[in-house]
Amino acid sequence: MIAPSMPPHSLFAHSKNTLSKNAFSFLFLSVAFMLPSVTKAESPWSEFHGSNALGVVDGGSIPSSWSDTDYAWRRDLGTYNVGSPVIASDRVFYLTSTVSPPSISLEAVDLKSGELIWTKPFPNAQHSLHTRNSYASSTPTVDKTHVFAAWSNPDHTMLKCFDHDGNEVWSRDFGTWQSQHGFGTSPRIYGDMVLLFNSQQANELKAGEKPGRSRMIAVNRNTGETIWETPLKTTRTCYGVPAIYQPGTDDAQVIEANTGNGMFGLDAKSGEMLWSLPVFKARCCSTPIIVGDLAIASAGSGGGGNHLVAVRIPKSKEEAPQEVYRIERGAPYVPTSALKRNRLFMVDDKGIASCANAATGEILWTKRIGGNFGSSPIVVGDTVLMISLDGVATLVGAGDEFKKIGEVELGGPVGSTPAYGEGRLLLRVGSELRCLLTSKE
Repeated sequence: MIAPSMPPHSLFAHSKNTLSKNAFSFLFLSVAFMLPSVTKAESPWSEFHGSNALGVVDGGSIPSSWSDTDYAWRRDLGTYNVGSPVIASDRVFYLTSTVSPPSISLEAVDLKSGELIWTKPFPNAQHSLHTRNSYASSTPTVDKTHVFAAWSNPDHTMLKCFDHDGNEVWSRDFGTWQSQHGFGTSPRIYGDMVLLFNSQQANELKAGEKPGRSRMIAVNRNTGETIWETPLKTTRTCYGVPAIYQPGTDDAQVIEANTGNGMFGLDAKSGEMLWSLPVFKARCCSTPIIVGDLAIASAGSGGGGNHLVAVRIPKSKEEAPQEVYRIERGAPYVPTSALKRNRLFMVDDKGIASCANAATGEILWTKRIGGNFGSSPIVVGDTVLMISLDGVATLVGAGDEFKKIGEVELGGPVGSTPAYGEGRLLLRVGSELRCLLTSKE
């Protein structure tokens, strides 16, 4: 993944609120009291950035400090990767890789002991990556019985299903992958489907390279058979995990963000493009967050120009999408924001942390905490955890005023988003996977 530059003077967030007073009142009521139904997680932390990618666990806690002796276990995975772990059935699932010979492995370890239960390696091919990316950059998603994992190289884009004992159930190869910076998206389960955002590169190609073919793919969760594919505008490779908007029982939309289409919604049953709004000027790496009837996502570049945008989601073809607000200072590029009590907790790639009202975009506080970031913030209880690329964990209160709780030097690089479940915080630091027991069993 790439991380943008932010001008050093960009210490204060700016939002452009396009709501009238009456529209704001309606939106506030909609967000506060009429939240649409969303998919329920089938395990404590079953997908990238937790349940519905909100990055929040209401229960539990994180200590304000800890040391190397406080970990319940530490496991050396052999290589540094930025894919995140997920949790189900007292097991931790994650992708890892080797360089020589090149391979990608899906592994399962015991949540309580860290002992390896099984590993499933697959051949890979060495290829060009961004310096902050890795071969195992995707996060698996898991349900009560199966785990789904994706990875790619220039010749193959793999999506595989395994049971919890590591037996392969089905496998799909969606063909070539064109990208400047490598793979980075993750699968998402919705209903009987597994969704994969297959976004590829067409701009700024090297001599002899051909544009990729971007599309959203939905396959049958049990068989891997294609249910639908929807073509998307191919510009820059984008990496967000699909989000689900479901205002009723029978009208779900798959929400995603990319450079070419902007924010857009697909009919979850058919894959039909219902709406799109071209609100992004750069590459989208973060995962969209659904807050009431708002879809919130961000874009940016290594040279800066980050922007976070909230779009009102149309409920029918007769309605048009509406940009509600835009944040252009301190906006994240790679990290996905976390949502707690209608508050967005953000950290941009150059170490500016912010809290915003998710309904209006009003910035409640902003603070430079330092460092560069690729990992996404998470909220456990009332504590926001943000970890920089050089492994400094900053803990702040999840409130309307900035309050630093603590800081921990982890002693290694971190590009992976943490996971939390069953009183345990999982951290991928350097080549290690670490488990911190945060509550008594």
